[in-house]
Amino acid sequence: MLRTPVVAGQFYPATALGLKKQLSGLCPACGKKEDARGLIMPHAGYVYSGKVAGAVISRINLKNILIIIGPNHTGMGEIFSLDRDELWQTPLGKIKINSGLSDEIIKNSKYIKKDSAAHRAEHSIEVELPFAQYVSHDPDNISIVPIVIGGGNLEIYKNIGVEIAAAVKKLNLAREAQIIASSDMTHYEESETARIKDKKVLDAVLKLDPDLVYNTVKREDVSMCGYAPCVIMLEAMRRLGASKAKLVKYENSGDTTGDYSSVVGYAGVLIN
Repeated sequence: MLRTPVVAGQFYPATALGLKKQLSGLCPACGKKEDARGLIMPHAGYVYSGKVAGAVISRINLKNILIIIGPNHTGMGEIFSLDRDELWQTPLGKIKINSGLSDEIIKNSKYIKKDSAAHRAEHSIEVELPFAQYVSHDPDNISIVPIVIGGGNLEIYKNIGVEIAAAVKKLNLAREAQIIASSDMTHYEESETARIKDKKVLDAVLKLDPDLVYNTVKREDVSMCGYAPCVIMLEAMRRLGASKAKLVKYENSGDTTGDYSSVVGYAGVLIN
Protein backbone atom coordinates (compact mmCIF):
# COMPACT_ATOMS: atom_id res chain seq x y z
CA MET A 1 0.00 0.00 0.00
CA LEU A 2 0.97 3.64 -0.49
CA ARG A 3 0.88 6.20 2.30
CA THR A 4 0.12 9.56 0.68
CA PRO A 5 1.02 12.96 2.19
CA VAL A 6 -1.48 14.60 4.54
CA VAL A 7 0.17 18.00 5.12
CA ALA A 8 1.61 18.73 1.67
CA GLY A 9 0.26 22.11 0.68
CA GLN A 10 -0.08 23.06 4.36
CA PHE A 11 3.23 22.47 6.16
CA TYR A 12 5.27 22.51 2.95
CA PRO A 13 4.64 22.98 -0.80
CA ALA A 14 2.65 20.30 -2.58
CA THR A 15 4.66 20.43 -5.82
CA ALA A 16 8.17 19.13 -6.36
CA LEU A 17 9.27 22.43 -7.90
CA GLY A 18 7.92 24.53 -5.05
CA LEU A 19 9.24 22.15 -2.41
CA LYS A 20 12.75 22.07 -3.86
CA LYS A 21 12.77 25.86 -4.06
CA GLN A 22 11.84 26.17 -0.39
CA LEU A 23 14.29 23.48 0.72
CA SER A 24 17.11 25.19 -1.18
CA GLY A 25 16.68 28.15 1.12
CA LEU A 26 16.42 26.04 4.28
CA CYS A 27 19.34 23.64 3.76
CA PRO A 28 22.63 25.54 3.80
CA ALA A 29 25.53 24.28 1.73
CA CYS A 30 28.06 22.72 4.10
CA GLY A 31 31.67 21.85 3.53
CA LYS A 32 32.83 18.76 5.36
CA LYS A 33 29.86 16.76 6.66
CA GLU A 34 29.77 15.15 10.09
CA ASP A 35 28.89 11.57 10.93
CA ALA A 36 25.89 11.13 13.20
CA ARG A 37 24.18 8.17 14.77
CA GLY A 38 21.09 10.16 15.64
CA LEU A 39 19.29 13.48 15.25
CA ILE A 40 16.59 15.57 16.83
CA MET A 41 14.59 17.50 14.23
CA PRO A 42 11.47 19.68 14.58
CA HIS A 43 8.32 18.95 12.62
CA ALA A 44 6.30 22.16 12.31
CA GLY A 45 5.45 23.98 9.10
CA TYR A 46 8.62 24.73 7.19
CA VAL A 47 8.13 28.49 7.44
CA TYR A 48 8.49 28.15 11.22
CA SER A 49 10.86 25.24 11.89
CA GLY A 50 12.43 24.63 8.50
CA LYS A 51 15.61 26.59 9.17
CA VAL A 52 16.34 24.46 12.22
CA ALA A 53 15.52 21.18 10.49
CA GLY A 54 17.54 22.15 7.45
CA ALA A 55 20.52 23.29 9.51
CA VAL A 56 20.89 19.98 11.33
CA ILE A 57 20.22 17.56 8.48
CA SER A 58 22.51 19.50 6.14
CA ARG A 59 25.42 19.02 8.56
CA ILE A 60 25.50 15.22 8.44
CA ASN A 61 26.39 12.33 6.21
CA LEU A 62 22.86 11.02 5.79
CA LYS A 63 22.51 7.26 5.92
CA ASN A 64 20.17 5.28 3.68
CA ILE A 65 18.24 3.65 6.56
CA LEU A 66 16.33 6.12 8.72
CA ILE A 67 14.47 5.05 11.84
CA ILE A 68 12.16 8.02 12.39
CA ILE A 69 10.32 8.20 15.71
CA GLY A 70 7.61 10.79 16.19
CA PRO A 71 4.81 11.56 18.63
CA ASN A 72 1.22 10.61 17.92
CA HIS A 73 -0.71 13.89 17.77
CA THR A 74 -3.97 12.35 16.54
CA GLY A 75 -4.66 9.61 19.07
CA MET A 76 -5.40 7.18 16.25
CA GLY A 77 -4.14 3.59 16.04
CA GLU A 78 -1.91 1.59 18.34
CA ILE A 79 -0.08 3.31 21.19
CA PHE A 80 3.28 2.23 19.77
CA SER A 81 2.90 1.89 16.03
CA LEU A 82 5.24 0.93 13.19
CA ASP A 83 3.79 1.43 9.72
CA ARG A 84 4.46 -1.39 7.26
CA ASP A 85 2.91 0.19 4.20
CA GLU A 86 5.27 -0.57 1.35
CA LEU A 87 5.83 3.02 0.24
CA TRP A 88 5.47 6.58 1.52
CA GLN A 89 4.85 9.31 -1.04
CA THR A 90 6.15 12.89 -0.91
CA PRO A 91 6.17 15.50 -3.67
CA LEU A 92 9.81 14.50 -4.28
CA GLY A 93 9.03 10.83 -4.87
CA LYS A 94 8.39 7.57 -3.10
CA ILE A 95 10.31 6.18 -0.11
CA LYS A 96 10.24 2.50 0.71
CA ILE A 97 9.85 0.93 4.14
CA ASN A 98 12.88 -1.04 5.31
CA SER A 99 11.05 -4.32 5.68
CA GLY A 100 13.86 -6.33 7.26
CA LEU A 101 14.54 -3.93 10.12
CA SER A 102 10.85 -3.12 10.59
CA ASP A 103 9.93 -6.79 10.88
CA GLU A 104 12.81 -7.46 13.28
CA ILE A 105 11.64 -4.65 15.57
CA ILE A 106 8.01 -5.77 15.50
CA LYS A 107 8.91 -9.43 16.06
CA ASN A 108 11.01 -8.77 19.14
CA SER A 109 9.26 -5.79 20.72
CA LYS A 110 6.91 -6.10 23.68
CA TYR A 111 5.30 -2.81 22.72
CA ILE A 112 5.58 -1.85 19.06
CA LYS A 113 2.80 -3.17 16.83
CA LYS A 114 2.36 -3.29 13.09
CA ASP A 115 -0.20 -0.57 12.43
CA SER A 116 -0.95 1.99 9.74
CA ALA A 117 -3.90 3.77 11.36
CA ALA A 118 -1.70 5.84 13.67
CA HIS A 119 0.23 7.15 10.65
CA ARG A 120 -2.57 8.08 8.27
CA ALA A 121 -3.15 11.61 9.57
CA GLU A 122 0.09 12.08 11.53
CA HIS A 123 2.57 14.70 10.34
CA SER A 124 5.54 14.23 12.68
CA ILE A 125 7.33 11.74 10.42
CA GLU A 126 6.05 12.96 7.08
CA VAL A 127 7.56 16.44 7.35
CA GLU A 128 11.08 15.04 7.86
CA LEU A 129 11.08 13.02 4.64
CA PRO A 130 11.48 15.80 2.04
CA PHE A 131 14.52 17.09 3.94
CA ALA A 132 16.06 13.62 3.76
CA GLN A 133 15.29 13.28 0.06
CA TYR A 134 16.69 16.73 -0.69
CA VAL A 135 20.04 16.36 1.09
CA SER A 136 20.66 12.69 0.25
CA HIS A 137 23.20 11.79 -2.41
CA ASP A 138 21.09 8.72 -3.19
CA PRO A 139 17.43 9.56 -2.46
CA ASP A 140 16.06 6.62 -4.43
CA ASN A 141 17.72 4.22 -2.00
CA ILE A 142 16.50 5.78 1.24
CA SER A 143 14.40 3.42 3.33
CA ILE A 144 12.58 4.24 6.53
CA VAL A 145 11.27 2.63 9.69
CA PRO A 146 8.41 4.95 10.77
CA ILE A 147 7.36 4.65 14.41
CA VAL A 148 4.88 6.84 16.28
CA ILE A 149 4.62 6.89 20.05
CA GLY A 150 1.55 7.52 22.18
CA GLY A 151 1.40 7.41 25.98
CA GLY A 152 3.79 5.54 28.23
CA ASN A 153 6.35 6.01 30.97
CA LEU A 154 10.10 6.18 31.33
CA GLU A 155 10.56 2.43 31.74
CA ILE A 156 8.56 1.65 28.61
CA TYR A 157 10.30 4.29 26.52
CA LYS A 158 13.75 3.07 27.58
CA ASN A 159 12.75 -0.54 26.88
CA ILE A 160 11.68 0.45 23.38
CA GLY A 161 15.05 2.12 22.88
CA VAL A 162 16.75 -1.09 23.94
CA GLU A 163 14.60 -3.10 21.53
CA ILE A 164 15.37 -0.83 18.58
CA ALA A 165 19.10 -0.91 19.30
CA ALA A 166 19.00 -4.71 19.62
CA ALA A 167 17.32 -5.03 16.21
CA VAL A 168 19.89 -2.73 14.60
CA LYS A 169 22.72 -4.77 16.12
CA LYS A 170 21.21 -8.12 15.21
CA LEU A 171 21.00 -7.14 11.54
CA ASN A 172 24.47 -5.53 11.62
CA LEU A 173 23.06 -2.16 10.58
CA ALA A 174 24.78 0.09 13.11
CA ARG A 175 26.90 1.71 10.37
CA GLU A 176 24.00 2.00 7.93
CA ALA A 177 21.15 3.31 10.07
CA GLN A 178 20.39 6.61 11.77
CA ILE A 179 17.67 7.34 14.30
CA ILE A 180 15.75 10.60 14.03
CA ALA A 181 13.62 11.79 16.95
CA SER A 182 10.97 14.16 15.62
CA SER A 183 9.97 16.78 18.19
CA ASP A 184 9.12 20.41 18.72
CA MET A 185 10.01 21.97 22.06
CA THR A 186 7.91 24.17 24.38
CA HIS A 187 4.49 25.11 22.97
CA TYR A 188 2.63 28.42 23.28
CA GLU A 189 4.49 30.12 26.09
CA GLU A 190 6.25 33.48 26.21
CA SER A 191 9.58 33.36 24.41
CA GLU A 192 11.93 33.81 27.35
CA THR A 193 10.07 31.24 29.46
CA ALA A 194 10.17 28.81 26.55
CA ARG A 195 13.91 29.33 26.06
CA ILE A 196 14.63 28.70 29.74
CA LYS A 197 12.59 25.50 29.80
CA ASP A 198 13.98 24.27 26.49
CA LYS A 199 17.55 24.91 27.58
CA LYS A 200 17.06 22.69 30.61
CA VAL A 201 15.79 19.85 28.42
CA LEU A 202 18.51 20.36 25.82
CA ASP A 203 21.20 20.35 28.50
CA ALA A 204 19.92 16.90 29.49
CA VAL A 205 19.91 15.80 25.83
CA LEU A 206 23.52 16.93 25.42
CA LYS A 207 24.44 14.72 28.38
CA LEU A 208 22.90 11.78 26.49
CA ASP A 209 20.79 11.09 29.56
CA PRO A 210 17.29 9.79 28.76
CA ASP A 211 16.30 9.65 32.43
CA LEU A 212 17.26 13.29 32.93
CA VAL A 213 15.37 14.35 29.80
CA TYR A 214 12.22 12.59 30.96
CA ASN A 215 12.46 13.88 34.52
CA THR A 216 13.22 17.44 33.39
CA VAL A 217 10.19 17.49 31.10
CA LYS A 218 7.98 16.29 33.94
CA ARG A 219 9.49 18.48 36.66
CA GLU A 220 9.53 21.68 34.61
CA ASP A 221 6.17 20.97 32.92
CA VAL A 222 7.69 21.30 29.45
CA SER A 223 5.13 20.97 26.66
CA MET A 224 7.59 19.17 24.37
CA CYS A 225 5.45 16.98 22.12
CA GLY A 226 8.21 14.53 21.18
CA TYR A 227 9.95 13.98 24.49
CA ALA A 228 9.10 10.27 24.35
CA PRO A 229 10.74 9.80 20.91
CA CYS A 230 13.78 11.68 22.25
CA VAL A 231 14.02 9.43 25.32
CA ILE A 232 13.72 6.35 23.11
CA MET A 233 16.33 7.63 20.67
CA LEU A 234 18.77 8.52 23.45
CA GLU A 235 18.47 5.09 25.07
CA ALA A 236 19.08 3.47 21.68
CA MET A 237 22.04 5.79 21.12
CA ARG A 238 23.63 4.73 24.41
CA ARG A 239 23.20 1.08 23.44
CA LEU A 240 24.73 1.74 20.03
CA GLY A 241 27.82 3.46 21.43
CA ALA A 242 27.07 7.18 21.07
CA SER A 243 29.36 9.36 23.14
CA LYS A 244 28.63 13.01 22.31
CA ALA A 245 25.90 15.37 21.22
CA LYS A 246 25.85 18.85 19.70
CA LEU A 247 23.16 21.51 19.53
CA VAL A 248 23.22 22.79 15.96
CA LYS A 249 20.45 25.38 16.09
CA TYR A 250 17.64 26.60 18.32
CA GLU A 251 14.89 29.05 17.37
CA ASN A 252 11.25 29.64 18.13
CA SER A 253 8.28 30.68 16.05
CA GLY A 254 8.67 34.28 17.20
CA ASP A 255 11.86 34.48 15.17
CA THR A 256 9.63 34.09 12.11
CA THR A 257 6.47 35.93 13.10
CA GLY A 258 7.93 38.64 15.33
CA ASP A 259 5.38 37.75 18.02
CA TYR A 260 7.24 36.51 21.07
CA SER A 261 4.25 36.47 23.40
CA SER A 262 3.32 32.86 22.58
CA VAL A 263 5.85 30.72 20.75
CA VAL A 264 6.82 27.16 19.87
CA GLY A 265 10.48 26.17 20.26
CA TYR A 266 12.53 24.19 17.73
CA ALA A 267 15.87 22.47 18.24
CA GLY A 268 18.26 20.62 15.94
CA VAL A 269 20.67 18.23 17.65
CA LEU A 270 23.12 15.71 16.22
CA ILE A 271 24.47 12.75 18.18
CA ASN A 272 27.49 10.57 17.50
